[in-house]
Amino acid sequence: MPTLPEAAVTGLSHDGRGVGRHEGRVVFIDGALPNEQVRFRPGKRRRKVLNATLEEVLVSSADRVTPECPYFGTCGGCALQHFDYGAQLEHKHRRLADNLERLAKVGPEEYLPPVAAAPWHYRRKARLGIRYVPKKGGTLVGFRERHKSFVTSLDACLVLDRQLSDLLPALHELVANLSCHDRVPQIEVAAGDHEAALVFRHLVPLTDADLDRLVRFGRDHGARILLQPGGLDSVHLLWPEEAGPLYYDIGGNLRIGFEPTDFIQVNGEQNRRLVDRALTLLAPQPGDTVLDLFCGVGNFSLPIAKRADRVVGMEGDGRLVDRAAGNARLNRVHNVEFKTVDLYAEEIASTRFDASYNKILLDPPRSGALELMKRIPDIAPERIVYISCNPATLARDSAILVRKHGYRFAGAGVIDMFPHTAHVESLALFENT
Repeated sequence: MPTLPEAAVTGLSHDGRGVGRHEGRVVFIDGALPNEQVRFRPGKRRRKVLNATLEEVLVSSADRVTPECPYFGTCGGCALQHFDYGAQLEHKHRRLADNLERLAKVGPEEYLPPVAAAPWHYRRKARLGIRYVPKKGGTLVGFRERHKSFVTSLDACLVLDRQLSDLLPALHELVANLSCHDRVPQIEVAAGDHEAALVFRHLVPLTDADLDRLVRFGRDHGARILLQPGGLDSVHLLWPEEAGPLYYDIGGNLRIGFEPTDFIQVNGEQNRRLVDRALTLLAPQPGDTVLDLFCGVGNFSLPIAKRADRVVGMEGDGRLVDRAAGNARLNRVHNVEFKTVDLYAEEIASTRFDASYNKILLDPPRSGALELMKRIPDIAPERIVYISCNPATLARDSAILVRKHGYRFAGAGVIDMFPHTAHVESLALFENT
């Protein structure tokens, strides 16, 4: 039997795999860490790239630790539990700096210290996959396996909010006893500060017995039960008969309401820190008119409005705009308004922006805010705070702000929203020179 190849690992890829070289190819090795010498098992080959799995660590990194979770390595929910948490933060900082300085050739005057998180039980929203696999014991409930479509069956999860993790054993039994256990592909789970909700996607109608089981589960476990027989518009409440939004606190006597399928920042503790840092950098004050782009449910708009004269939030999803307006009423914030505007399509080219906005906060999706960058000269704000979930598109848009529009790149830093994953959340400050 031929000896498996070896490689020296020099870095981590964007998805947390070790990166090395072998016979002229770049090798991506699942489970390997920087500064390790490893033996690997080759997988799929491309022209200049080889995908591989770790077979043996010959020289171990000083940052390698024993993963806390027994499912790590199979479950795709985490990628870096074997990497010391301090080293994870350093890696994410380097990824941000590398994208800015090496790829975009721009860099901030100051790097802000990374904001660390409590690394366990932080995730208050997730989508659990379900598969019926008789050879594996029947109904499986959990996250998808890493790089595969299979489901890792979980009895607990160390990164899920405790309200959600504690429900996992009972969820297996519940789904297994439904008449359509093989036609329920997923459960979307969400936790507010004091209550959890479960959205069951089902591909065929549920029987009366199924509905009774679901209602009983919700009552016994204190969780809201919602059903989704079709698209997002089909989501509806099963139990209790009536319920308002879920809520989370962001400090400053502000509560944010959201529905289980809404986009929110999934790490509650880190979200409060993110809001605090964004406010510090934006520095809203009396006399300011602030534009909050991709405003969602008002997560940033409302705390900004507590300090500024006027805030306008724009968002492409009308349901989130309605939710943001409801949150303004809930918190008795009257100097903010919300508008439905598609911010990453051609529509933005014809959108009229009030030139009185002197500060902008934006929190775009992974694709960034390329179309909006073209409109910055029309508004000419004195200060921009850009929150990013993708360092590559942040780098691209930063280069436009600095080189084309003459903004000073004052600072940037990492907020670790997803410990033990390769996800990099960051924010940056630009000032008009």
